[in-house]
Amino acid sequence: MRIGLVCPYQWDVPGGVQYHVRDLARTLRGMGHHVEVLTPAEREEALDPEWMTWAGRTVPVPYNGSMASMQFGPVSAARVRRWLRDGNFDVVHVHEPASPSVSLLVCMIAQGPIVATFHAATTRSKWLAAVGPMARPWLERISGRIAVSDFARRVQVEHLGGDAVIIPNGVHVAAFAEGPPLPGYSRGVDGPTIGFLGRYDEPRKGLPVLLEAMRTVQRRYPGVRLLIAGRGDAEEVRALIGADLQASVALLGELSEEDKGAFLRSVDVYCAPNLLGESFGVILIEALAAGAPIVASDLDAFKRVLDDGAAGVLVRRGDPPALAGALCALLDDPDRRAELSARGAVAAAGYDWDVLARRILAVYETVVVPDGGPVVAEDEHLVSAPTDGKRARSTLRWRGQG
Repeated sequence: MRIGLVCPYQWDVPGGVQYHVRDLARTLRGMGHHVEVLTPAEREEALDPEWMTWAGRTVPVPYNGSMASMQFGPVSAARVRRWLRDGNFDVVHVHEPASPSVSLLVCMIAQGPIVATFHAATTRSKWLAAVGPMARPWLERISGRIAVSDFARRVQVEHLGGDAVIIPNGVHVAAFAEGPPLPGYSRGVDGPTIGFLGRYDEPRKGLPVLLEAMRTVQRRYPGVRLLIAGRGDAEEVRALIGADLQASVALLGELSEEDKGAFLRSVDVYCAPNLLGESFGVILIEALAAGAPIVASDLDAFKRVLDDGAAGVLVRRGDPPALAGALCALLDDPDRRAELSARGAVAAAGYDWDVLARRILAVYETVVVPDGGPVVAEDEHLVSAPTDGKRARSTLRWRGQG
Protein backbone atom coordinates (compact mmCIF):
# COMPACT_ATOMS: atom_id res chain seq x y z
CA MET A 1 0.00 0.00 0.00
CA ARG A 2 1.17 3.55 -0.77
CA ILE A 3 0.58 5.66 2.33
CA GLY A 4 1.02 9.40 2.85
CA LEU A 5 1.36 10.57 6.46
CA VAL A 6 0.94 14.24 7.40
CA CYS A 7 2.43 15.71 10.58
CA PRO A 8 1.30 19.31 11.28
CA TYR A 9 3.99 20.12 13.87
CA GLN A 10 7.63 21.01 13.29
CA TRP A 11 9.55 17.78 12.88
CA ASP A 12 12.74 19.10 14.46
CA VAL A 13 10.94 20.14 17.68
CA PRO A 14 10.37 17.04 19.85
CA GLY A 15 6.74 16.27 20.60
CA GLY A 16 4.27 13.43 20.99
CA VAL A 17 2.60 13.80 17.59
CA GLN A 18 5.97 13.94 15.82
CA TYR A 19 7.10 10.76 17.60
CA HIS A 20 3.79 9.05 16.78
CA VAL A 21 4.08 9.82 13.06
CA ARG A 22 7.77 8.88 12.99
CA ASP A 23 7.27 5.51 14.68
CA LEU A 24 4.18 4.66 12.65
CA ALA A 25 6.02 5.48 9.42
CA ARG A 26 9.02 3.37 10.35
CA THR A 27 6.85 0.45 11.43
CA LEU A 28 4.76 0.50 8.24
CA ARG A 29 7.89 0.78 6.11
CA GLY A 30 9.32 -2.19 7.99
CA MET A 31 6.20 -4.14 7.02
CA GLY A 32 6.92 -3.47 3.35
CA HIS A 33 4.55 -0.57 2.68
CA HIS A 34 5.57 2.53 0.75
CA VAL A 35 5.29 5.42 3.23
CA GLU A 36 6.07 9.11 2.79
CA VAL A 37 5.72 11.90 5.35
CA LEU A 38 4.81 15.55 4.72
CA THR A 39 5.81 17.80 7.62
CA PRO A 40 7.02 21.29 8.43
CA ALA A 41 10.43 21.86 9.99
CA GLU A 42 12.66 24.78 10.81
CA ARG A 43 15.35 23.23 8.61
CA GLU A 44 14.73 21.04 5.59
CA GLU A 45 18.01 19.30 6.37
CA ALA A 46 16.38 17.80 9.49
CA LEU A 47 14.30 15.49 7.30
CA ASP A 48 15.19 12.19 5.67
CA PRO A 49 15.03 12.94 1.92
CA GLU A 50 14.29 9.30 1.10
CA TRP A 51 10.78 9.35 2.60
CA MET A 52 10.09 12.85 3.94
CA THR A 53 8.94 16.06 2.23
CA TRP A 54 9.40 19.53 3.68
CA ALA A 55 6.16 21.50 4.03
CA GLY A 56 7.99 24.70 4.97
CA ARG A 57 8.27 26.58 8.25
CA THR A 58 5.46 27.32 10.69
CA VAL A 59 4.32 30.06 13.06
CA PRO A 60 3.96 28.88 16.69
CA VAL A 61 0.59 29.53 18.35
CA PRO A 62 -0.66 28.62 21.86
CA TYR A 63 -2.80 25.47 21.75
CA ASN A 64 -3.89 22.98 24.42
CA GLY A 65 -1.47 24.32 27.05
CA SER A 66 1.48 24.00 24.67
CA MET A 67 2.56 25.45 21.32
CA ALA A 68 1.12 24.29 18.02
CA SER A 69 2.27 25.09 14.48
CA MET A 70 0.22 27.33 12.18
CA GLN A 71 0.85 26.91 8.46
CA PHE A 72 -1.46 28.20 5.76
CA GLY A 73 -1.40 30.09 2.49
CA PRO A 74 -0.73 29.56 -1.23
CA VAL A 75 2.90 28.48 -0.89
CA SER A 76 1.99 25.72 1.56
CA ALA A 77 -0.95 24.72 -0.64
CA ALA A 78 1.37 24.39 -3.63
CA ARG A 79 3.65 22.08 -1.65
CA VAL A 80 0.64 19.95 -0.67
CA ARG A 81 -0.48 19.65 -4.31
CA ARG A 82 2.98 18.63 -5.46
CA TRP A 83 3.29 16.04 -2.68
CA LEU A 84 -0.12 14.53 -3.50
CA ARG A 85 0.64 14.47 -7.22
CA ASP A 86 4.05 12.85 -6.83
CA GLY A 87 3.01 10.44 -4.05
CA ASN A 88 0.27 8.59 -5.94
CA PHE A 89 -1.03 7.44 -2.53
CA ASP A 90 -3.71 4.84 -1.90
CA VAL A 91 -4.58 6.63 1.35
CA VAL A 92 -3.52 9.82 3.12
CA HIS A 93 -3.38 9.85 6.92
CA VAL A 94 -3.43 13.31 8.52
CA HIS A 95 -2.82 14.10 12.19
CA GLU A 96 -4.60 16.85 14.15
CA PRO A 97 -6.50 18.06 11.06
CA ALA A 98 -8.60 20.66 12.94
CA SER A 99 -5.63 22.96 13.59
CA PRO A 100 -4.68 25.70 11.04
CA SER A 101 -1.93 23.59 9.59
CA VAL A 102 -0.74 21.52 6.68
CA SER A 103 -3.07 18.73 7.87
CA LEU A 104 -6.14 20.90 7.31
CA LEU A 105 -4.74 22.01 3.96
CA VAL A 106 -4.52 18.37 2.89
CA CYS A 107 -8.17 17.86 3.86
CA MET A 108 -9.11 20.92 1.79
CA ILE A 109 -7.12 19.88 -1.28
CA ALA A 110 -7.05 16.06 -1.37
CA GLN A 111 -9.65 13.98 -3.17
CA GLY A 112 -9.74 10.33 -2.17
CA PRO A 113 -9.43 8.18 0.96
CA ILE A 114 -8.38 10.29 3.97
CA VAL A 115 -7.83 8.96 7.49
CA ALA A 116 -7.30 11.30 10.44
CA THR A 117 -5.92 10.81 13.95
CA PHE A 118 -7.01 13.19 16.70
CA HIS A 119 -4.57 13.67 19.58
CA ALA A 120 -5.65 16.77 21.52
CA ALA A 121 -7.55 16.48 24.79
CA THR A 122 -8.57 20.05 25.56
CA THR A 123 -12.28 20.41 26.36
CA ARG A 124 -12.30 24.21 26.07
CA SER A 125 -10.57 24.95 22.81
CA LYS A 126 -11.28 28.52 21.67
CA TRP A 127 -9.90 27.60 18.26
CA LEU A 128 -12.21 24.61 17.81
CA ALA A 129 -15.19 26.54 19.14
CA ALA A 130 -14.49 29.38 16.70
CA VAL A 131 -13.56 27.53 13.54
CA GLY A 132 -15.08 24.08 14.09
CA PRO A 133 -18.29 24.87 12.19
CA MET A 134 -16.33 26.53 9.37
CA ALA A 135 -13.80 23.70 9.09
CA ARG A 136 -16.37 20.92 9.39
CA PRO A 137 -17.17 20.74 5.64
CA TRP A 138 -13.50 20.08 4.92
CA LEU A 139 -13.21 17.60 7.79
CA GLU A 140 -16.22 15.73 6.42
CA ARG A 141 -13.94 14.56 3.65
CA ILE A 142 -12.23 12.31 6.19
CA SER A 143 -13.26 8.73 5.54
CA GLY A 144 -11.85 7.12 8.68
CA ARG A 145 -11.29 8.72 12.10
CA ILE A 146 -8.95 7.57 14.85
CA ALA A 147 -8.49 9.02 18.35
CA VAL A 148 -5.56 8.16 20.59
CA SER A 149 -7.78 8.00 23.69
CA ASP A 150 -11.40 8.11 24.74
CA PHE A 151 -10.81 11.68 25.92
CA ALA A 152 -9.49 12.72 22.49
CA ARG A 153 -12.47 10.96 20.88
CA ARG A 154 -14.93 12.88 23.04
CA VAL A 155 -13.27 16.18 22.17
CA GLN A 156 -13.53 15.63 18.43
CA VAL A 157 -17.12 14.34 18.74
CA GLU A 158 -18.22 17.37 20.76
CA HIS A 159 -16.44 19.98 18.64
CA LEU A 160 -16.45 18.47 15.16
CA GLY A 161 -19.16 15.82 15.05
CA GLY A 162 -18.83 12.23 13.89
CA ASP A 163 -17.07 9.49 15.81
CA ALA A 164 -13.68 7.80 15.91
CA VAL A 165 -12.18 4.41 16.67
CA ILE A 166 -9.70 4.47 19.55
CA ILE A 167 -6.17 3.35 18.68
CA PRO A 168 -3.67 4.60 21.27
CA ASN A 169 -0.15 5.86 20.85
CA GLY A 170 2.47 3.16 20.62
CA VAL A 171 6.04 2.46 21.65
CA HIS A 172 8.73 0.08 20.49
CA VAL A 173 8.55 -2.01 23.64
CA ALA A 174 11.83 -3.89 23.16
CA ALA A 175 13.79 -0.64 22.82
CA PHE A 176 12.75 0.36 26.35
CA ALA A 177 12.74 -3.08 27.96
CA GLU A 178 16.29 -3.97 26.95
CA GLY A 179 19.57 -2.17 27.56
CA PRO A 180 21.74 -0.71 30.31
CA PRO A 181 20.76 2.02 32.80
CA LEU A 182 22.34 5.45 32.98
CA PRO A 183 25.86 5.31 34.44
CA GLY A 184 25.70 5.81 38.18
CA TYR A 185 21.94 5.34 38.47
CA SER A 186 21.24 1.60 38.61
CA ARG A 187 17.73 0.81 39.82
CA GLY A 188 17.68 -0.75 43.28
CA VAL A 189 21.44 -0.33 43.70
CA ASP A 190 22.39 3.34 43.94
CA GLY A 191 19.76 4.50 46.43
CA PRO A 192 16.12 5.51 45.90
CA THR A 193 15.72 7.38 42.61
CA ILE A 194 12.63 9.12 41.23
CA GLY A 195 12.37 10.22 37.60
CA PHE A 196 10.50 13.00 35.79
CA LEU A 197 10.53 13.76 32.06
CA GLY A 198 8.88 16.76 30.46
CA ARG A 199 9.31 20.38 29.47
CA TYR A 200 10.46 22.38 32.47
CA ASP A 201 8.46 25.45 31.46
CA GLU A 202 5.09 23.82 30.74
CA PRO A 203 2.94 24.30 33.87
CA ARG A 204 0.64 21.45 32.82
CA LYS A 205 3.50 18.97 33.31
CA GLY A 206 3.29 19.58 37.08
CA LEU A 207 6.98 19.84 37.93
CA PRO A 208 6.40 22.41 40.74
CA VAL A 209 3.97 19.96 42.38
CA LEU A 210 6.60 17.23 42.29
CA LEU A 211 9.29 19.52 43.70
CA GLU A 212 7.04 20.46 46.61
CA ALA A 213 6.30 16.78 47.26
CA MET A 214 10.03 16.00 47.14
CA ARG A 215 10.60 18.14 50.22
CA THR A 216 8.54 15.62 52.20
CA VAL A 217 10.14 12.62 50.47
CA GLN A 218 13.61 13.98 51.18
CA ARG A 219 12.92 14.23 54.92
CA ARG A 220 12.00 10.54 54.96
CA TYR A 221 14.76 9.46 52.57
CA PRO A 222 17.73 11.85 52.95
CA GLY A 223 19.59 10.04 50.16
CA VAL A 224 16.76 10.19 47.61
CA ARG A 225 17.53 11.57 44.16
CA LEU A 226 15.21 13.17 41.64
CA LEU A 227 16.33 12.96 38.00
CA ILE A 228 14.71 15.62 35.81
CA ALA A 229 14.99 15.23 32.04
CA GLY A 230 13.59 17.42 29.29
CA ARG A 231 13.81 20.80 27.63
CA GLY A 232 13.52 24.26 29.16
CA ASP A 233 15.40 26.95 31.02
CA ALA A 234 17.64 25.20 33.54
CA GLU A 235 18.16 28.37 35.57
CA GLU A 236 14.42 28.80 36.06
CA VAL A 237 14.16 25.22 37.27
CA ARG A 238 17.05 25.67 39.68
CA ALA A 239 15.21 28.64 41.17
CA LEU A 240 12.18 26.39 41.73
CA ILE A 241 14.31 23.65 43.22
CA GLY A 242 15.75 25.88 45.91
CA ALA A 243 18.74 25.37 48.17
CA ASP A 244 17.03 22.73 50.31
CA LEU A 245 16.56 20.33 47.37
CA GLN A 246 19.62 21.20 45.33
CA ALA A 247 21.73 18.26 46.50
CA SER A 248 18.94 15.78 45.73
CA VAL A 249 18.07 16.91 42.19
CA ALA A 250 19.96 16.29 38.95
CA LEU A 251 19.02 18.10 35.72
CA LEU A 252 19.82 15.85 32.78
CA GLY A 253 18.58 18.12 30.00
CA GLU A 254 17.09 16.82 26.77
CA LEU A 255 17.68 13.10 26.19
CA SER A 256 18.14 11.12 23.01
CA GLU A 257 15.77 8.21 22.47
CA GLU A 258 18.51 5.80 23.52
CA ASP A 259 19.25 7.78 26.67
CA LYS A 260 15.55 8.09 27.47
CA GLY A 261 15.28 4.32 27.62
CA ALA A 262 18.34 4.15 29.87
CA PHE A 263 16.85 6.89 32.06
CA LEU A 264 13.59 4.97 32.52
CA ARG A 265 15.49 1.75 33.28
CA SER A 266 17.43 3.61 36.00
CA VAL A 267 14.68 4.98 38.25
CA ASP A 268 13.00 3.15 41.13
CA VAL A 269 9.81 5.16 40.53
CA TYR A 270 8.73 7.22 37.55
CA CYS A 271 6.51 10.20 38.48
CA ALA A 272 4.02 11.92 36.15
CA PRO A 273 2.48 14.80 38.15
CA ASN A 274 0.74 16.31 35.11
CA LEU A 275 -2.12 18.71 35.74
CA LEU A 276 -4.16 18.82 32.51
CA GLY A 277 -4.24 18.59 28.73
CA GLU A 278 -2.98 15.01 28.30
CA SER A 279 -4.87 12.96 25.75
CA PHE A 280 -2.83 9.82 26.33
CA GLY A 281 0.57 9.84 28.03
CA VAL A 282 2.99 7.85 25.89
CA ILE A 283 5.75 8.40 28.44
CA LEU A 284 3.78 6.16 30.81
CA ILE A 285 3.85 3.33 28.27
CA GLU A 286 7.58 3.85 27.80
CA ALA A 287 8.08 3.71 31.57
CA LEU A 288 5.95 0.55 31.82
CA ALA A 289 7.99 -1.05 29.05
CA ALA A 290 11.19 -0.13 30.89
CA GLY A 291 9.93 -1.79 34.08
CA ALA A 292 9.63 1.44 36.08
CA PRO A 293 6.85 1.52 38.71
CA ILE A 294 4.71 4.63 38.16
CA VAL A 295 3.05 7.25 40.34
CA ALA A 296 0.85 9.51 38.20
CA SER A 297 -1.89 12.11 38.45
CA ASP A 298 -5.45 10.85 38.18
CA LEU A 299 -6.05 12.32 34.73
CA ASP A 300 -8.54 10.40 32.61
CA ALA A 301 -5.89 9.57 30.03
CA PHE A 302 -3.49 8.27 32.69
CA LYS A 303 -6.22 6.19 34.32
CA ARG A 304 -6.79 4.45 31.02
CA VAL A 305 -3.10 3.66 30.50
CA LEU A 306 -2.65 2.45 34.08
CA ASP A 307 -5.87 0.39 34.08
CA ASP A 308 -7.49 2.52 36.81
CA GLY A 309 -4.55 1.95 39.13
CA ALA A 310 -3.89 -1.75 38.51
CA ALA A 311 -0.66 -1.02 36.60
CA GLY A 312 0.45 2.08 38.54
CA VAL A 313 -0.40 4.33 41.46
CA LEU A 314 -2.81 7.20 40.81
CA VAL A 315 -3.00 10.31 43.02
CA ARG A 316 -5.14 13.42 43.02
CA ARG A 317 -3.62 15.94 40.63
CA GLY A 318 -2.12 19.13 42.03
CA ASP A 319 -1.86 17.70 45.57
CA PRO A 320 1.79 17.69 46.79
CA PRO A 321 1.04 15.92 50.13
CA ALA A 322 -0.85 13.13 48.36
CA LEU A 323 1.93 12.78 45.82
CA ALA A 324 4.58 12.66 48.54
CA GLY A 325 2.62 9.99 50.40
CA ALA A 326 2.30 7.82 47.30
CA LEU A 327 6.01 8.15 46.47
CA CYS A 328 7.08 7.28 50.03
CA ALA A 329 4.71 4.31 50.19
CA LEU A 330 6.14 2.89 46.98
CA LEU A 331 9.74 3.47 48.04
CA ASP A 332 8.90 1.70 51.32
CA ASP A 333 7.59 -1.41 49.53
CA PRO A 334 9.99 -3.20 47.15
CA ASP A 335 7.53 -6.07 46.69
CA ARG A 336 4.86 -3.63 45.48
CA ARG A 337 7.35 -2.07 43.08
CA ALA A 338 8.23 -5.50 41.70
CA GLU A 339 4.53 -6.32 41.28
CA LEU A 340 3.87 -3.07 39.38
CA SER A 341 6.93 -3.65 37.21
CA ALA A 342 5.65 -7.09 36.20
CA ARG A 343 2.14 -5.80 35.50
CA GLY A 344 3.59 -2.93 33.55
CA ALA A 345 5.44 -5.25 31.20
CA VAL A 346 2.19 -7.04 30.38
CA ALA A 347 0.31 -3.78 29.88
CA ALA A 348 3.02 -2.31 27.65
CA ALA A 349 2.93 -5.29 25.27
CA GLY A 350 -0.51 -4.22 24.04
CA TYR A 351 0.89 -0.85 22.96
CA ASP A 352 3.74 -2.16 20.85
CA TRP A 353 3.87 -0.52 17.43
CA ASP A 354 3.76 -3.85 15.61
CA VAL A 355 0.34 -4.45 17.21
CA LEU A 356 -1.04 -0.94 16.71
CA ALA A 357 0.19 -0.51 13.13
CA ARG A 358 -1.89 -3.52 12.09
CA ARG A 359 -4.96 -1.93 13.66
CA ILE A 360 -4.30 1.28 11.74
CA LEU A 361 -3.84 -0.69 8.51
CA ALA A 362 -7.28 -2.21 9.13
CA VAL A 363 -8.72 1.32 9.18
CA TYR A 364 -6.98 2.11 5.90
CA GLU A 365 -8.48 -1.00 4.35
CA THR A 366 -12.00 0.11 5.27
CA VAL A 367 -11.69 3.41 3.37
CA VAL A 368 -9.71 2.38 0.29
CA VAL A 369 -12.07 1.56 -2.56
CA PRO A 370 -10.93 -1.37 -4.74
CA ASP A 371 -9.80 0.01 -8.10
CA GLY A 372 -10.75 3.47 -6.84
CA GLY A 373 -7.46 5.03 -7.83
CA PRO A 374 -5.01 7.09 -5.78
CA VAL A 375 -5.58 10.26 -3.80
CA VAL A 376 -5.40 13.35 -6.04
CA ALA A 377 -5.49 17.12 -5.59
CA GLU A 378 -8.51 19.21 -6.47
CA ASP A 379 -8.22 21.84 -9.16
CA GLU A 380 -6.99 25.03 -7.52
CA HIS A 381 -10.05 27.11 -8.49
CA LEU A 382 -12.36 24.58 -6.81
CA VAL A 383 -10.82 24.91 -3.35
CA SER A 384 -12.69 27.65 -1.52
CA ALA A 385 -14.45 27.75 1.81
CA PRO A 386 -18.13 26.84 1.40
CA THR A 387 -20.50 29.66 2.30
CA ASP A 388 -23.78 27.76 2.51
CA GLY A 389 -22.83 25.32 5.26
CA LYS A 390 -22.68 22.43 2.83
CA ARG A 391 -19.71 20.35 1.90
CA ALA A 392 -17.55 21.85 -0.80
CA ARG A 393 -17.93 19.82 -3.97
CA SER A 394 -15.58 19.12 -6.80
CA THR A 395 -16.10 18.08 -10.39
CA LEU A 396 -13.01 15.86 -10.10
CA ARG A 397 -13.35 12.15 -9.58
CA TRP A 398 -10.74 9.78 -8.25
CA ARG A 399 -8.63 8.49 -11.06
CA GLY A 400 -9.95 5.12 -12.12
CA GLN A 401 -13.59 5.96 -11.37
CA GLY A 402 -14.36 7.31 -14.82
